[in-house]
Amino acid sequence: MSQSVHRALQILARLGQGPATLDDLAQALGVHKSTVLRLVRTLEEDRFVRRDHRHRLSLGSRMFELGRSSLESHGIRDVAQPHLEALAHVTGGQAVHLAVLEGARPVYVAKVESTSSVRMYSRLGLTASLHATAVGKVLASDLPEHRLAPLLDATDFEAYTPRTITGAAAYRDELERVRRQGWARDAAEHEPFINCVGAPVRDAAGRVVAAVSVSVPDVILDLDGVLALVPSVLAATAAIGADWAGHDAGHAGPPEPPAAQVAPHHPVERTSR
Repeated sequence: MSQSVHRALQILARLGQGPATLDDLAQALGVHKSTVLRLVRTLEEDRFVRRDHRHRLSLGSRMFELGRSSLESHGIRDVAQPHLEALAHVTGGQAVHLAVLEGARPVYVAKVESTSSVRMYSRLGLTASLHATAVGKVLASDLPEHRLAPLLDATDFEAYTPRTITGAAAYRDELERVRRQGWARDAAEHEPFINCVGAPVRDAAGRVVAAVSVSVPDVILDLDGVLALVPSVLAATAAIGADWAGHDAGHAGPPEPPAAQVAPHHPVERTSR
């Protein structure tokens, strides 16, 4: 039974990458086509998988229902949303994301779209790179060694751009810098034309429970311009953390929409590109 469950999950993971045929799935799983067919029929009955007129398989409506429920279960999402919107406003309509760590990957659970015609691609529920994004660095920086080491062992350190960190030792150095300065950057490390800064949201005990980032195409702001947004990001994460501490303690109502304002100055390390 456990093997069947594992294979069914593998089918869903493969279909999450795009539609596939039975032959595609059999090849991906390394099993006979009849085994895949049996599992797919069960998944179809429960609407986890659907089949189109060309007999190609894709994720079914039940998966989207579960995905929506999963996102809605993140209470911090509702607490953070008004602060994310205020941050987007004060940064000139840039893209703002809230991410949490699920397993080995950051997952975007809330966002505010950029008002610019030049935008980065993202969607709620999408996983982000641990080693090449600001949110990934923020979330990894707070992990104890017994959790961090296995994550780094499982990370392939793919070089998305020439500026991507491609080794565990260099990444550990980067995490130390994030801990020291209290925020992280993605200097065109995941996409060659996007710069990003991110900061941690902490609970009442000081643990990092989420990360907030602002991402800007370099045709709108260069890296120095994006680094100048760090104080505003820190102000937003501090406000989210304060509201979350009250919400988590069970004595706070819905947070009031915050006033959009720039935070007091924090020293920011600048890097020319």
